[in-house]
Amino acid sequence: MECGYRSIQLSIEVLLWSLLWQCLIGTAIAWLLVRKQFWGKGFLDGIVTMPLIFPPIVIGYVLLMALGRNGWITTLLPDWIKPQVVFSTQGLILAAFVAGLPLMVKPVQTAFANVPMRLHEAASTLGHTKWSIFWRVDLPLIRKGLAAGLILSGGRALGEVGISLMLGGNISGRTETLSLAIYNQVMDGQFSCANELSLLLAAFAGLSFYVLRRFGSL
Repeated sequence: MECGYRSIQLSIEVLLWSLLWQCLIGTAIAWLLVRKQFWGKGFLDGIVTMPLIFPPIVIGYVLLMALGRNGWITTLLPDWIKPQVVFSTQGLILAAFVAGLPLMVKPVQTAFANVPMRLHEAASTLGHTKWSIFWRVDLPLIRKGLAAGLILSGGRALGEVGISLMLGGNISGRTETLSLAIYNQVMDGQFSCANELSLLLAAFAGLSFYVLRRFGSL
């Protein structure tokens, strides 16, 4: 498919990186929200949930003001660790990660909450460490929630437009994701290409729904 080929490549790259960060950071946040009591827990939960409530374009604007070249956070950092998120693939990955984070955290959070604590106690009496308990007890029992979170957040990442537009700038051949390519093709009157790309996204959505139903996550 010549139509949107670069956009498809870019979207796959963004999807894979965002899912990696969802798996690492999203799972860690879900674990913290269930297993730990700390100051600011409610605030963290609210920040994670925010992308479900706030308009994506507003979230993108806030991230741009915070992490742009002269952003609130960027100006406080030394040059060697300043993020390069504007008009870059890194910005698109950040957009996909932020947009999909609540859809990753909430299913995993529920899965962690449903793990009986008596299993932890039994594992502790057998000499298992907390890290061992996570791998041998928690992880097998949360696998459905983890799979659901990855699929839902992945679907959200592929469909992301608002935050990506603010951070990536929708530059053709550089920061034009699949969803943005569909919009651009429609604006240019290239409906045949837009139809092909839309069918591709629809096929991914259908496959995601099938996998969720197949493994009993819905």
